[in-house]
Amino acid sequence: MINYTISTTDKELCEILDLQKRNLPQRLTNEEIQSQGFLTVSHTLEDLQKMNVYEHNIIMKDGNKVVGYLLAMSKKSRYDIPILIPMFETFDNVLYNGKFISQYNYIVVGQVCIDKMYRGRGLLDESYKAYKKHFKNKYEFAITEIATANQRSINAHKRIGFSHIHSYTDISNIEWSIVIWDWQNM
Repeated sequence: MINYTISTTDKELCEILDLQKRNLPQRLTNEEIQSQGFLTVSHTLEDLQKMNVYEHNIIMKDGNKVVGYLLAMSKKSRYDIPILIPMFETFDNVLYNGKFISQYNYIVVGQVCIDKMYRGRGLLDESYKAYKKHFKNKYEFAITEIATANQRSINAHKRIGFSHIHSYTDISNIEWSIVIWDWQNM
């Protein structure tokens, strides 16, 4: 039985990192990238510890083993991970319902990953339900950016209820889709 909870220990954070490393493009075949998706950012234990100070991540556990996660980043952690600062800066310049994103109280889905052995069982949907339940009374919406090359993730987020609000290409020539899961206007 899968338990949906929050990350509270360094052991859990290390298990997140292990799962993350196994799903970075350099560890996947081209076929796996196309069919299963991929992660774009590699964190350190220190990164996750800093993020956990402000908000805990949602994790999926099978017994004592972390088998999936949804990272949570608030505005307070915008400068903690240098590679993600441009994402926050882009959010500052995007309009949503007539206001800049920076004018809202939002939570960033920093990354989502499910262990290969647990995919196709509905864990993503259930983990996002847990994410919403945990954060909806504190934040107006969840926001994230997804590399448009990661069609599996784009489609999964649409299914969950995320809506595309903006596209841009970064300095590495990667195209991104910014998506929002608006909890106030559902």
